[in-house]
Amino acid sequence: IKRILAEKKAENVEVIDLRERTIIADYFVVCSGTSVTHIKAIIDGLLRDGRTEGLRKQHSEGVAHAKWVLVDYGDVVVHVFAPEEREFYDIESLWKETALRLEGG
Repeated sequence: IKRILAEKKAENVEVIDLRERTIIADYFVVCSGTSVTHIKAIIDGLLRDGRTEGLRKQHSEGVAHAKWVLVDYGDVVVHVFAPEEREFYDIESLWKETALRLEGG
């Protein structure tokens, strides 16, 4: 997934390990696109190339507006954000705070 996102020029790709934190997924992959067109190109490439690599999409949402697109592959959930939405929702910090609470820090 990271390779496909890099090939589509996704920005600020971050992988969040959730294995010890939740049953939602094992990993969140978070990245940004520079525009609606770029985000749609990232998602199109991810879906096409991911299928070629054997990834099977279970669910996706947000594609029509392309401000925050979620693609659920079961164990891995990919979030592709517009920069403003990524900053506003800041899911990376939320999961980092959760990790600290679970570790007792």
